Amino acid sequence: MLVTCNLPLAASVIAADKWSGVDESVVNKYAKEHGREAKEPLINTDQGDLLLFVFLLAGTIGGFMAGYYWRVLIEKKNRDRE
Repeated sequence: MLVTCNLPLAASVIAADKWSGVDESVVNKYAKEHGREAKEPLINTDQGDLLLFVFLLAGTIGGFMAGYYWRVLIEKKNRDRE
């Protein structure tokens, strides 16, 4: 019974490998039609965990800013209620 229930899931995983992303199927197609070729990005975030590090850095900076200005944020909300 367990195998029977998981068969549709396995079929969808195998079928997912056949689908390409929007960049590959749409954007590259129209770029080639108009005489433009894809170039490597200036900062390639596909290598390793660079993209995760960028999000971590942005979250850390945002957290420190929110923590630093927490009293200002709270006092402004309290003034609006009165």
